[in-house]
Amino acid sequence: MPMDVFEAVDSRIACRWFLDRPVDAKIVRDLIARAARAASGGNLQSWQVYALAGAPLAALKRKVAAHIAGRDPRHDDAEYPIYPKTMWEPYKSRREEHGVQLYGALGVARDDAEGRLAQYKRNFEFFNAPVALFIAIDRKLGPGQWADLGGYIHALAFLARGYGLDTCPQESWARMHRIVGEFVEMPPEQMLFCAVAIGYGDHGHPANSFRSPRAELAEFCTFFGFE
Repeated sequence: MPMDVFEAVDSRIACRWFLDRPVDAKIVRDLIARAARAASGGNLQSWQVYALAGAPLAALKRKVAAHIAGRDPRHDDAEYPIYPKTMWEPYKSRREEHGVQLYGALGVARDDAEGRLAQYKRNFEFFNAPVALFIAIDRKLGPGQWADLGGYIHALAFLARGYGLDTCPQESWARMHRIVGEFVEMPPEQMLFCAVAIGYGDHGHPANSFRSPRAELAEFCTFFGFE
């Protein structure tokens, strides 16, 4: 029986470790196609998708592993600012709390720089996921189309839950834009926004053992005329 849409939204997580289990190629194609029903202003459909699995995915991971060996990829420049250089409240506290949850679940201490770096580098292994999507956008498009791109990614994530799959959107891959762009022969007019790992999540893994909190409704919504 298909998963209820409310359950799909509520059960979505940023999965940070996947089972060593392949995903049927027909399912991957179906997800990519169905997610294109996401809202799109003017029907511009601003997304471009590059899907990798099997030998090509393994080859790309080897290239990236060689590139980041012995160094910190967090210093590589992305093509766009992933976060503001200086964070402010309430966003600063939310981000810090998330870090405490993740590294706490993994048993990595706050002062364990090596352990934190090792966890960050697992982004570039796709957390063992068998399928990787690279999501790109035309450089000339603006904020409205970037918002639509996010809508596509979330539609993909919710639809994946309907197949019992998990996903992890990874903006960290924007730091590898040169390697990825060359590997998938991305035209220069496109910009790599993120990657999305897809697979069957390992829900027994510590990295998937916590649930990120969300702000209370009153913190982000103001109602008028609902009395």
